[in-house]
Amino acid sequence: MRAPEPEDLEVLLAIENDDRLWRVGTATGPYSRFQMRQYLTEVQNDLYADRQLRLMIQHDTEGVVGIVDLCYFDPRHNRAEVGLIVRDDMRGCGIARQTLHLLEDHCFGLLGIHQLYAYVPADNLPSLNLFGSSGYEKTARLKDWIRTGTVYQDVCLFQKMNPHIS
Repeated sequence: MRAPEPEDLEVLLAIENDDRLWRVGTATGPYSRFQMRQYLTEVQNDLYADRQLRLMIQHDTEGVVGIVDLCYFDPRHNRAEVGLIVRDDMRGCGIARQTLHLLEDHCFGLLGIHQLYAYVPADNLPSLNLFGSSGYEKTARLKDWIRTGTVYQDVCLFQKMNPHIS
């Protein structure tokens, strides 16, 4: 994992503007090159300053294969939401699991975050399996939580507590 660079502009645009992913996020339309360049220029990539942290998933031979985000960071309650996307052609290779493990080490070890959580669409079996088998507890099923067109869908809430904080 590494911080975003200006050279990541095309990758960021491709992922952020993939309308298949919009149903699980808050985007209501595509981002322009100008907006994404501005983001890359202005982001401090400091969880406490930005209230989010975006890291590029860098593969030894394949380059950037995805993005992992900490968002909705709440310093008072010391928790953050996890978002993770891996390129279609690199899925099923263990990259998401390894990235999630590295992110947890960073968040629980260095940052001392108490809790990480993720909202996973109830029909996203790979993500349900990823979080479920990575020590996240499924604590809720939220009815009609996300909307795609006129169809509402449930999501499952997964939570993982910092094992070093009681």
